[in-house]
Amino acid sequence: MVSCVKVVVGIPAYNEENTIAKVVIQAKKHSDSVIVCDDGSTDATGEIARELGAKVITHDRNMGKGEALRSLFVEARKAGADVLVTLDADGQHDPNEIPAVVAPVLRGEADLVMGSRLTAGGDQIPQARRLGNLALNRMTDGRFSDSQSGFRAYGSKAVEEIHPSEAGMGVDSEILQEASRFGMRIAEVPISVAYNVPNPSKRNPVYHFLDVIASLIKFLSIRHPLVFYGIPGLVLVMAGLGFLLRTFTEVAQTGVVTNLALTYGLVSLGLLLFGLLTAYTGVILFTLTTVIRKNRPQD
Repeated sequence: MVSCVKVVVGIPAYNEENTIAKVVIQAKKHSDSVIVCDDGSTDATGEIARELGAKVITHDRNMGKGEALRSLFVEARKAGADVLVTLDADGQHDPNEIPAVVAPVLRGEADLVMGSRLTAGGDQIPQARRLGNLALNRMTDGRFSDSQSGFRAYGSKAVEEIHPSEAGMGVDSEILQEASRFGMRIAEVPISVAYNVPNPSKRNPVYHFLDVIASLIKFLSIRHPLVFYGIPGLVLVMAGLGFLLRTFTEVAQTGVVTNLALTYGLVSLGLLLFGLLTAYTGVILFTLTTVIRKNRPQD
């Protein structure tokens, strides 16, 4: 690729010996270098990619897509990439569409570009995946049509500032939310998708969906602990005070501690203790995450 801008393609791969050669060969046509993260493959994925001229990072064991992307971001920064393009190794993404995905970054219009499978070639997506993606889009960031797409281009700002921490399939949602938090410009371009590949997604769609949901919950609890824990804690405390009031009312009306008053009192005590503990957890996590973000070492 003849350009004053250095474009690096990063490919997370796990047991993709049937497709990695084609992906690497085509990706090299549209980039200055190709980096493959062999995420603990037990086949010849890494060897094939290396023989074809790709730089190969090897994980000793399968650590998940998130860890693979993290390694690719680290290597892209070391390589001085102006643009990092990520795409799947299983052949679902067409490397010949790299120029289209990179174009908004090169024009200075976006810091992160997502290839959307739902705006082009969407009819090829199985209905279950389509519905799952739509649900995850709403939960991740309702502005975009395909928040789970792994075919993306990251400009220099994104390459430097995004440090994925999610190990599993929720990494795509994490990166998107991180980019939004940093105020990055995000765009989408249509891409095609092929599901008739030799080795399609190894993850069950239900597992993928639940993994992303768990990641979103974890992200919310860490990034917004006062909201995630504080609001439920406050609700529980208010409910506890309500039952405490009913306890006093019951005793005042009967003049004795009835079984009903005792029940109200125990419920009140449980709600107050759990509510205060939940709210306190939110405060502690907010303090810890603030300190960690201020002192987090960069890769």
